[in-house]
Amino acid sequence: MGAYQDRYINTADQVLAELGTALHAVDPASVEQLVQEILTADKVFFVGVGRVMLSLKAIAKRLAHLGISTHCVGEITEPAITEDDLLIVGSGSGSTLVPLGIAGKAKGIGARIVHIGSNPKSPMSAYADMMVRIPVRTKEYLPDEIDSAQPMTSLFEQSLLLLGDVVAKMIIEERNVDMKALWKYHANLE
Repeated sequence: MGAYQDRYINTADQVLAELGTALHAVDPASVEQLVQEILTADKVFFVGVGRVMLSLKAIAKRLAHLGISTHCVGEITEPAITEDDLLIVGSGSGSTLVPLGIAGKAKGIGARIVHIGSNPKSPMSAYADMMVRIPVRTKEYLPDEIDSAQPMTSLFEQSLLLLGDVVAKMIIEERNVDMKALWKYHANLE
């Protein structure tokens, strides 16, 4: 058991170190702009695929706990997007087909688009009003991406989730929200 315990602790430390490096590499000015985009939008929509979408759904849920109207693209209760709304696109490479198509459609409607990804020169840049760059390894293997010992794009997906929690905490602090009062937004049919 001792060898496995050491292996677990070492691997956990490696993952945590990678996450610290990734989050510290994000430009704080872009995060500040993201917070303002969220707070000024009527509704905030999220789109991504795979594990990225799972991270985005968690972010949408947390922002909903803060009283922000959030929706994930494709869900049965998704309302129409308008020019008063924000679409947050999660795509490390910025070249994933479904998010690109949705971003193009939302842009045509007049919604604001934020791309959270790693590749600033991706096809998504044609639609995004701004980008929050998490400069970690993607399937593109760009030379300036932070490398990871984890499989595939795990570091991006984890960093995206934690970035969402950082943004939520910053909104709580900016609005001086009583954390105990947030429970009124938590699901209660569980």
